[in-house]
Amino acid sequence: MSTTMGDQKASKYYPAEEEAIVKKARKTAHPTKYRESLTPGTVLILLSGRFRGKRVVLLRQLEQGVLLITGPFKSNGVPLRRVNHRYVIATSTVVDIAGLDEEVISRVSKDEYWAREKKEGKGEDEFFKDGETPTKKETDPQRIEDQKKVDKALMANIKRTPELESYLGSSFSLRSNERPHEMVF
Repeated sequence: MSTTMGDQKASKYYPAEEEAIVKKARKTAHPTKYRESLTPGTVLILLSGRFRGKRVVLLRQLEQGVLLITGPFKSNGVPLRRVNHRYVIATSTVVDIAGLDEEVISRVSKDEYWAREKKEGKGEDEFFKDGETPTKKETDPQRIEDQKKVDKALMANIKRTPELESYLGSSFSLRSNERPHEMVF
């Protein structure tokens, strides 16, 4: 009577504790699927963050899964920003963005542009300087220049449409009996 077990040798070493087997990750990064209504030039309403309720113009959909938007800064104070597409409502209003400088938009679209400077740890001297007023953080002159270039081209297109500048300057809010799911934007 032959068995298949006779062909295998017993292991000479058995670990005292079992080694942890690392599970293979089954999740993969999928490209972001944007809504069809999110096209460049569309006026959006921001739903969260510092500028919630503001109407902004969509400039580009980025590969990182976020949207590049601007107020423009001159009309409502919203600078060039990246926003998650889940926190916006697209309206039916569209602004022509044909005159924008493509070089500026491509530079602003990169992650390196938005990277923050790393803070150094507080030393003993800085810790005891609590009584002094902190210095205000200066905005990078490159960002100011980029904002002005984008605003100049965008404002020229916005002024062609009557009342569009005041529409972008006004903020969105709901009153007591207004239902957002029944509204047409």
